[in-house]
Amino acid sequence: MIDQLLEALLEPAILLDGGGRVKIANSAALERLGVWVVGLSYISVLRQPSLLAPVEDAFAAGTAGSARFTHSSGEVETLFDVRVTPLPGPARDGGARQVLLVFRDVSEVRAGESMRRDFVANVSHELRTPLTAIIGFIETLQGPARRDPEAQARFLALMAQEASRMNRLVSDLLSLSRLEGQSRRRPTAQIDLAATVREAVATLRPGAEGEGVAIEIEGAETAPAPGDRDQLVQVVSNLIENAVKYGARPGVVRVVLSRIAREPVIRGPAWRIAVIDRGAGIAPEHIARLTERFYRIDTGRSRAEGGTGLGLAIVKHIVSRHRGRMKIESVEGTGTEISIFLPALV
Repeated sequence: MIDQLLEALLEPAILLDGGGRVKIANSAALERLGVWVVGLSYISVLRQPSLLAPVEDAFAAGTAGSARFTHSSGEVETLFDVRVTPLPGPARDGGARQVLLVFRDVSEVRAGESMRRDFVANVSHELRTPLTAIIGFIETLQGPARRDPEAQARFLALMAQEASRMNRLVSDLLSLSRLEGQSRRRPTAQIDLAATVREAVATLRPGAEGEGVAIEIEGAETAPAPGDRDQLVQVVSNLIENAVKYGARPGVVRVVLSRIAREPVIRGPAWRIAVIDRGAGIAPEHIARLTERFYRIDTGRSRAEGGTGLGLAIVKHIVSRHRGRMKIESVEGTGTEISIFLPALV
């Protein structure tokens, strides 16, 4: 009966027997914590002292409690509020006390609070520069340049450029917002990553060639994987655009697709998409921060190239949603290689 009740819960729930082992785990718990948890000691499953203490109190004294529990899956961290409730054990087990744990996901609440803080602190700063510029151009057009057609044309072009940058910034922020809402819903559609790469390259190749940059594709011809095609096209496009913007001109950007038999973080077969340029490279102190929102190595150049400072943050969110990982390697004066690892279909 109790296993049916736990299965009816939307939240992950596990029941520990009198010996402290996982007796029952509902489907939500198996999906979040792993199918391997059944039969294991709660110490092996939970591990975090903040949660172990109330579980021990429930067994020893029969007291209910609660705690925070952080679960990691690839690069995705989920924060749970856990309710710990002691229950009487069945007579056939000598009445040994059992303990019920119910996990409530509060990650989105925390992420929402963090996003609001980031929005106020960062977006207002990012929008202030183009708005200030546009206001200055309008004042000039209303005053000194009122009867100067040549100056009017120049200032209107600059205003259009700044407005376009604000539009890209807002679009990227909306993309991030949607991604954060989807981050814990893993894509289930089956796609061909090789076709996804070719689609992104076909779109970007004409513009890259206009900048003197050739884009070359190497590796697997087909790459079946679970994923969101549109989001992964965006990932590959963002990485290639960065390589074209900040790589050597003239130069070559290589996109290499390869299969890995077992990727340690993914814990299974994976596809690796590497985007490689031979540009100036990135100093080591910057690499760890490149996926932060609005982080730029060269603010002036990034803005001149039309960058919003959100491209790699978007890439990281999409890769995390796919339960993959991202790796950035760079040597100053040699170039940069950014790889993403995504689960492959077995």
